[in-house]
Amino acid sequence: MDKINWGIIGCGKVCEVKSGPAFSKVEHSNLVAVMRRNADKASDYAKKHHVPIWYSDADELIHNAKVNAIYIATPPSSHLEYVRKAAKAGKPVYVEKPMGRTFAECEEMIRVCKDAGVPLFVAYYRRRLPYFLKVKKLLDSRAIGTPTLITLTLIKSAKQSDTDPETNWRINPEISGGGYFHDLASHQFDLFHFLLGDIREANGSFSTHHINNEGQDSISASFQFESGLVGSGSWTFTSIWEHYKDEVVIYGDQGKLTFACFNGKIPIVLETSNKRTEFNLPYPEHVQQPLITTIVDELMGKGKSPSTGQSASKANWVIDQVLKSAH
Repeated sequence: MDKINWGIIGCGKVCEVKSGPAFSKVEHSNLVAVMRRNADKASDYAKKHHVPIWYSDADELIHNAKVNAIYIATPPSSHLEYVRKAAKAGKPVYVEKPMGRTFAECEEMIRVCKDAGVPLFVAYYRRRLPYFLKVKKLLDSRAIGTPTLITLTLIKSAKQSDTDPETNWRINPEISGGGYFHDLASHQFDLFHFLLGDIREANGSFSTHHINNEGQDSISASFQFESGLVGSGSWTFTSIWEHYKDEVVIYGDQGKLTFACFNGKIPIVLETSNKRTEFNLPYPEHVQQPLITTIVDELMGKGKSPSTGQSASKANWVIDQVLKSAH
């Protein structure tokens, strides 16, 4: 390929700043077409972001000869359907996270792309953000010695709009696979795989407090990595704003690292026996741009992206294990 000409299926909120503009800011890359079922909103997005072609039908975008790579930015329930269609058309696929509603759906996406001979990438962009690359560098340089324990806490408030599955697909299991745990913990488990290696075992328990929520809104989990490192996590999406907490602590035999998964304004803190150091690395304007750069590089034949269908599916596997054991 001389240039990667992207088409977006599902040009919604996530495409406004996080991802959409980045496709035209990466070298050898351009955004040429967008699609949304609501024609007015598709047209509005195209006009606002100077995209020459828009559709309200995904098949038309997929089969546009000018489009040679597809970004699927729809809710998880339609990921598999669109991956199948893009792969059949012979076009590389970049799909939003969580990759699927279940690990089985992820495995099917991997299979259809392999059979079609097209690459499959997933939007776990933390694997290329400077903030998390710094965390990895500190771990790899043994700044805290050998990691011995990891703890995760995510406490978020629940607005009224967060608790109605009719208006919020993230808490409608038929669309999302579960609740906010699927949406947010997928980022965290993928990040842990990137930082510390694969998780080999996971279990947990959960409860649901909002009467309209068919998913899970309070979850506790424990897990163990291939290395033997153990960890635990606690999530609740029912708290009040004042109790917000986004914290990961990795303890080692020579110190500890503390950082946030979703708030780039919270510094990374390295503490050893006689020193405390803070690192401030704010997220870039378009958080997916560093990862998109690696995808374009791979498609141009000059690099490898760190977030593939194979690596991304492992986050779904962990989520499945946690919720399966809870039953």
